[in-house]
Amino acid sequence: VQLQASGGGSVQAGGSLRLSCTASGFTFDSYAIGWFRQAPGKEREGVSCISSTDGSIDYAESVKGRFTLSRDNSKNTVYLQMHSMRSEDTAVYYCAASLSGSFDYSEGYDYWGQGTQVTVSS
Repeated sequence: VQLQASGGGSVQAGGSLRLSCTASGFTFDSYAIGWFRQAPGKEREGVSCISSTDGSIDYAESVKGRFTLSRDNSKNTVYLQMHSMRSEDTAVYYCAASLSGSFDYSEGYDYWGQGTQVTVSS
């Protein structure tokens, strides 16, 4: 089982990045996929998640209107498109998979990927 997060990097405030989360070793289309982030000295927080069933998507208030989550089951990949980025978006971003379809960012995630660093400079 593997979740590979990629696409992180450095960007100026107002810029854009697209993160990818590619899965292998499990039935990807049966799992909800969530993105989380953790900034230095802060707790991990949920950013967005997408259902495996009806395509429902949830966004944290802090990213609504700026981030867009999508999934391509044919490629076992979920994409997090980030626009209008702010310095407070700086964090290590992680993706995770939930068989139960959890939209509760605090529990229910079975597999985790390694993080990808996103740095937004002002």
